[in-house]
Amino acid sequence: MEKSDLESNNRINLPVDLIRTLAIFLVIMLHASNATLALFPVSSSDWWTGVVYKSLALSCVPLFILLSGALLLQPAKLNEPIRVFLKKRLSRIGLAFAFWSAIYTAWAFYTLHVPVTLSNVYQSILKDLFTGAYYQFWFLYLIVGLYLITPILRVIIAFGSPKIIRYLILIWFLGVAIVPLTQLASGYILNSTVFVIGGWVGYFVLGTYLQRIKLRQTILYGLLVLGFIWTIFGVWLMNYPLSSINQKFFFFDYLTANVIIGSVALFMILMKFRSDWPGSNHKNISRIAKAISKNTLPIFLFHVIILESFERGFFGFTLSPATLNPVLEIPLIAVLTLFISVGLVLLMRKVPILKKLIG
Repeated sequence: MEKSDLESNNRINLPVDLIRTLAIFLVIMLHASNATLALFPVSSSDWWTGVVYKSLALSCVPLFILLSGALLLQPAKLNEPIRVFLKKRLSRIGLAFAFWSAIYTAWAFYTLHVPVTLSNVYQSILKDLFTGAYYQFWFLYLIVGLYLITPILRVIIAFGSPKIIRYLILIWFLGVAIVPLTQLASGYILNSTVFVIGGWVGYFVLGTYLQRIKLRQTILYGLLVLGFIWTIFGVWLMNYPLSSINQKFFFFDYLTANVIIGSVALFMILMKFRSDWPGSNHKNISRIAKAISKNTLPIFLFHVIILESFERGFFGFTLSPATLNPVLEIPLIAVLTLFISVGLVLLMRKVPILKKLIG
């Protein structure tokens, strides 16, 4: 297939605001679910509530990466100079990384009551640089890695035949999902050097490839439900019949077959809305979705402070799994955290210096 043919078949008409808004909400719900899983003993009803909500939310980061692949790997962008591409995106990530690292360093010193000494600050800066200031910072390292490989993948997508792209996705899926599953079942470990294409590359490529695939809604919803049930069943399996294997949360990994299947199905369901998704013609809903969509990076980095502020009572009251039934607490704290984060980020946008720093 010629490049011009690919360009004509890959026009981007995705409900970007819808996908980003749902993805960032699921990120917050996942982190709220983690607090429940950490607080309650395994097998308790509250713990299983956390399992269900986390299983629902696991498509959060895959949705972001699938959408990024759909937007960044367009054949029409093949001629964008590498220097221009990297400078534009890495500068934004770099400023956001530095700003939010400083914020979270101060937050950790305050909440953990760490003495503010030159040695402690120096050690914190080194840790922030190499491993991230807080647990959600891993996402920035992932984004940088995908940006670095984007110019190469653009060539593959633009000039590679569909068979070659499918082969790349297949090799990735075998390496990250099927092999670990067979190892879990058999106990035998395959040398990891066999599959050199790993990590999140497959999600990234799938984002653009899935635009060529057409499946009936019934099949997609079936796959979505399959991924959800598979995750819950897998958690039960690893915590009861197979608890001796010590892989209790194997099926919570983003690169397991169950999460990949569920995430791809959800992305394709959302894709079918195209640009006319429900709410896009409603003025207020559309405005809120656009505000969230344009600020997903700062919301992603900021929301943990809001979550922990609720849990520590910094708003004048405590909202946590210990104070409210997790069935209600998890979605409630996720919604409140999302809208408080959006509101504060929009206020930051009004300050010229902060506008450039927050991401």
